[in-house]
Amino acid sequence: MEENKEELEKNEQVENVENNDQENLLEEKQKELDDITDRYKRILAEFENHKKRSQKEREVLYNSILADIVEQLLPVIDNLENATKAETKDEEYKKGIELVLKQFKDVLKSKGVEEIKAVGETFDPELHEAVSSVTDENLGEKEIATEYRKGYKIGTKVIRHSMVVVAN
Repeated sequence: MEENKEELEKNEQVENVENNDQENLLEEKQKELDDITDRYKRILAEFENHKKRSQKEREVLYNSILADIVEQLLPVIDNLENATKAETKDEEYKKGIELVLKQFKDVLKSKGVEEIKAVGETFDPELHEAVSSVTDENLGEKEIATEYRKGYKIGTKVIRHSMVVVAN
């Protein structure tokens, strides 16, 4: 009987040692899993940040290239606008010029290019270039009286400043 008891105790000790080993192994594997999961989350976050940064860089580059191209085309638009203001006896010719100008402006608008508002607005050195000033009691302080040349922008990036006359 005592033999059985001793054998039972030995078996229990062996089981306890095996259980402790399994628990230690389980804890070790859990730490490994936590470490791998943590590294995975960090790499995933870095990748998401990289994607966002790359997208932003592409947008900035696209807008920069578009602004360079549009800047080269602005004198053409200016000339078309001047052509629509010129006196002519042929109204159909004038309508044709106006249609070409409208088409040109529609294309620019579809690409995010917009005219900078000037006349009646408050002078903003970020958007406007003052070439002269006048005194006019009907206009407020730093109000734009006249626009000599239209300005254009893409989003917040100014392609060309408006050339204006500022009042008071």
